[in-house]
Amino acid sequence: MPKPEHLRIFTVSNQKGGVGKTTTTVNIAAALAMGGLHVLVVDLDPQGNASTALGVEHRENSGIYEVLMGDTPIESVVQKVAGFPHLECISSNTALAQAEINLVSMVARELRLKEALNELIQSKATQGQPYDYIFIDCPPSLGLLTVNALAAAQELLIPIQCEYYALEGLTQLLETYSVVKKRLNSELKLSTIILTMFDGRTRLANDVAASVRSHFPQELIDIPIPRAVRVSEAPSYGQTVMTYDPGSPGALAYLQVAREIAERGKAFDSNVISINYKKGESA
Repeated sequence: MPKPEHLRIFTVSNQKGGVGKTTTTVNIAAALAMGGLHVLVVDLDPQGNASTALGVEHRENSGIYEVLMGDTPIESVVQKVAGFPHLECISSNTALAQAEINLVSMVARELRLKEALNELIQSKATQGQPYDYIFIDCPPSLGLLTVNALAAAQELLIPIQCEYYALEGLTQLLETYSVVKKRLNSELKLSTIILTMFDGRTRLANDVAASVRSHFPQELIDIPIPRAVRVSEAPSYGQTVMTYDPGSPGALAYLQVAREIAERGKAFDSNVISINYKKGESA
């Protein structure tokens, strides 16, 4: 995989549940890490599914919740993902469900994640182990956790399930994206859209894909992720499909998508992705 000129930070978001956010996050991250790139996954969903899929302990350990509350340094909660020399994860835990309430009274509540990531990025760069990619897996909502993720990222990645309900929810997400871009993070860019759970035998899936192609021709990576049993099975074994069954159609599709993201990074506007992550600097 080609190495990006600058660190790229993606927020993977869609307020509709069950569209493949977590599956997309962990498999693209795993594919890029298998390509020799240094990748971090931040599990910002209280359900902790990304942590489960990566085989990372998240029930007992401190995680991103303690970091957001200011109780734990972010570097102490980074965990290595087994089987991947270049893949790391900051886990979620059940306490994260309280974050939406506890963040309300905090100063600069929308920038808590950004400030924590700034510290980690600087620390890793000082150690000579800079990240190439950071992926933030969001909960299925547009609350403070998702706003924190959007404020911390440079690029927005939206997985869209090939059903009309998924398209309907897209409008609200784009409105939130516009507000965050205007008020909190002017560098944020909607750069990537991925079609998930695609069944080419159905007219509905093909119609939805055609609609997305017409509205988002530049953002869409036109490599649909098929609806595949192996992709769904992998998390129950604490794995991504990239290691569970690397020759399956789902794994091959995610590998192609990851490569396309990496290739696009070479041509991506350097003014957008070159963000100065100085400690304490806000967007």
